[in-house]
Amino acid sequence: MSNLVLFGIGMQEVLIIALIVLLLFGGKKIPELMNGLGKGVKSFKDGMKDIEGEDKNGKTDE
Repeated sequence: MSNLVLFGIGMQEVLIIALIVLLLFGGKKIPELMNGLGKGVKSFKDGMKDIEGEDKNGKTDE
């Protein structure tokens, strides 16, 4: 059986972290947190695309 290793964290550690998050924030708050996290990641990716587009067009901030 292969173990899931994510950033050096095994499956047992992931389950323990998930349980702690569930206890701290409660079941109703977690979807709101994940939604906010998703929006933040999307915004970050859009910003990176904008920066790459400026670099390709020869524009700089200087």
